[in-house]
Amino acid sequence: MKLFYADHFVLPLPPGHRFPMEKYSRLRETLMTSGVFAPGDFQVPAAADDTALLRAHRPAYLQRVVRGELSAAEIRRIGFPWSPQMVERSRRSAGATLAACRTALAIGCAANLAGGTHHAGRDFGAGFCVFNDAAVAALAMRAEGLARRVAIVDCDVHQGDGTADILGADPATYTLSVHGEKNFPFRKQRSTCDIGLPDGTGDAAYLAVLDAALDTIFDDFKPDLVIYLAGADPFEGDRLGRLALTRTGLAARDERVLGRCRAGGVPVAIAMAGGYGHDIADTVAIHATTLLTAAHLFRSP
Repeated sequence: MKLFYADHFVLPLPPGHRFPMEKYSRLRETLMTSGVFAPGDFQVPAAADDTALLRAHRPAYLQRVVRGELSAAEIRRIGFPWSPQMVERSRRSAGATLAACRTALAIGCAANLAGGTHHAGRDFGAGFCVFNDAAVAALAMRAEGLARRVAIVDCDVHQGDGTADILGADPATYTLSVHGEKNFPFRKQRSTCDIGLPDGTGDAAYLAVLDAALDTIFDDFKPDLVIYLAGADPFEGDRLGRLALTRTGLAARDERVLGRCRAGGVPVAIAMAGGYGHDIADTVAIHATTLLTAAHLFRSP
């Protein structure tokens, strides 16, 4: 299993910024010392080029990002100050999901140790998302003839509104979003399947609706590739999540999604998506469990 990372492309964030950038490097360190992955399993991806990005994003938006011409309102919506490092990091994050998809199609499973930037739409960024890595990758795999049908299984606690904006009407892509109904974004877009859950939803209710949604994806849609956004933010200890899943419940979620892929012989590329735990160690541990689960399932005969 290959793991693609770009955490060494550090964003110059102001003191006190609420995005936990540190979690990415800590996740990689945790996995490197887990005894499960070899040094060669960790790879730096190429940056996504304009051809890949323009399948998902409008040219004028890409140009404003690259040239540093985003308006003050656009910068506020993204939540990061503009910098050349922001552009490079965003290209690399999309490139990591592209690489994970290509690798998964070859060997069964691979992961981006960041990504899941599902709030970026065709002509806007939002919620710490500049380019939509899952949409970029799904469209690239189809354009390259590597997959005809792609399912995006988005288990971040926030709706994948940008993914829906880009892919929601595309019959060759199935977009599932399991999210907190009253959480950000407050104006939802229409995915193929949206499951909005009330605040305080716990393990049993969450897993029940996820099981039903996975049945539809695997039995009816029959994807050639799954892109799994394994957000850590449905966790009961997350600052922004408002759901009440335990770490045991989140591990069961991962087993459900990845197990269905493994049993059905469907390649899966994983992106980490959100995680804002009161204790960053919880967020890192949840993300690590996702990847250790994947390594176990896809290394088993």
